[in-house]
Amino acid sequence: MSFNWDLVMNSFPLLLTGAVVTGKITALSVALGVIIGLFVGVARICHVAPLRVLAAIYVDFLRGTPLLVQIFLIYFALPVITGQRVDPFFAAIASCGINSGAYVAEIFRAGIQSIDAGQMEAGRSLGMSWMQTMRYIIVPQAFKRVIPPLGNEFIALLKDSSLVSVIGFEELTRRGQLIIARTYGSLEIWLSVAIIYLAMTLTISRFVAYLERRYKVDDRH
Repeated sequence: MSFNWDLVMNSFPLLLTGAVVTGKITALSVALGVIIGLFVGVARICHVAPLRVLAAIYVDFLRGTPLLVQIFLIYFALPVITGQRVDPFFAAIASCGINSGAYVAEIFRAGIQSIDAGQMEAGRSLGMSWMQTMRYIIVPQAFKRVIPPLGNEFIALLKDSSLVSVIGFEELTRRGQLIIARTYGSLEIWLSVAIIYLAMTLTISRFVAYLERRYKVDDRH
């Protein structure tokens, strides 16, 4: 069986369009995940018991259930409650972002707890509140330490975003499926899809490595 290069060349523009959509989903989900994760991560270690409990429930539920089920809950089950149809783009961003927030929360929690306890005591001795000390002293130091695991989470989210194809959202994987349904070129299209995903994940990996080097240089100064 010969490899159909013409099919690859003709399909590549459509696949790249899907890759752009995948990039948008990932970027918006990452932004949402970081915001949620930072607040939930801080809530996990705060002194307010109800916040700790709610944060623990959120993390346990989101990490303990598959992302695919969470997508279905938002896209299919939420309209039953609200009576309103959920836009596939909103469902994709919400499900991926909320899911990522649980993992990012644990990353931030571990990073914050890795900072020496004396940093908190120093901040409090300067008259700062607990929250001010977290904001200005603890979190900035913790962020430098969590860059590698955050990068891994973002790469995982990029690949997991392919699951939104099950609700008919035309990102990279869905575009590949549609092309295969029309051309029957499974080998050529799936190989092309894999290469595009690889290029995107390598780009994120290089960017994370750059951030690590930059912060190390800043620390030396």
